Amino acid sequence: MIDFSGQVILLDIEGTTASVDFVHDVMFPFVTRNLSSFLDTHWGQAETVAACQRIAQDAGQESLEAWQTTTGRAGRALIEQQIGDLMRGDVKATGLKAMQGLVWQAGFESGELVSPIYDDVLPQLIRWKEAGLDIRIYSSGSIAAQKLFFGHTQHGDLLHYFSGHYDTTIGGKKEAESYKKIAAHIGVKPDSILFVSDLEGELEAARNAGVQVAAAIRPGNQPLSEKADFPRIATFDEIRVS
Repeated sequence: MIDFSGQVILLDIEGTTASVDFVHDVMFPFVTRNLSSFLDTHWGQAETVAACQRIAQDAGQESLEAWQTTTGRAGRALIEQQIGDLMRGDVKATGLKAMQGLVWQAGFESGELVSPIYDDVLPQLIRWKEAGLDIRIYSSGSIAAQKLFFGHTQHGDLLHYFSGHYDTTIGGKKEAESYKKIAAHIGVKPDSILFVSDLEGELEAARNAGVQVAAAIRPGNQPLSEKADFPRIATFDEIRVS
């Protein structure tokens, strides 16, 4: 049990509000299986073009067009190979996340994907909201993907519980400066925020920024190291608001 008397609760997604297994065993394979057919029907559309340009830039290229010129390969082939390489390496690149979000959008809107959040999450979101807390999400997944995830849960659309969403466009989750930027954006001091995550590097960065932290200990999460001294919770019920 931990006591929190601040203003903002900032939540990670995988390993915190939902199982890591769902993200890695369902959502990621969904992209792998459906990427080619998605590009067949969406290639040339504005959002797809923007994601492709960012993927090229993440790869150190000026643009997708420049990448094609340099390599002599078709843009689509470059994109598909790069996405495959990034996903196999579990690289949290902004362009990749944008493209994954677009593919997931198609899956959520068709009903093929439904987000199974932990049983303790919704009751606590309700309590926190009733207590006047500001609840936000900070995930390596794109903001668009976050909204899809919480807009299509087994309990329906939960987006109205959240006041804001942040992704890696504000900075990496293992960088203290990112949490300072989030606090500044909200307009609060870092120590009035409680960040809940399952990953040690993220918790350390948040704490270095002056943010309060809690480690989510969920089934299937990567164990914390022996040196980790963060407050720990097994469910959201263990966060006591005062």
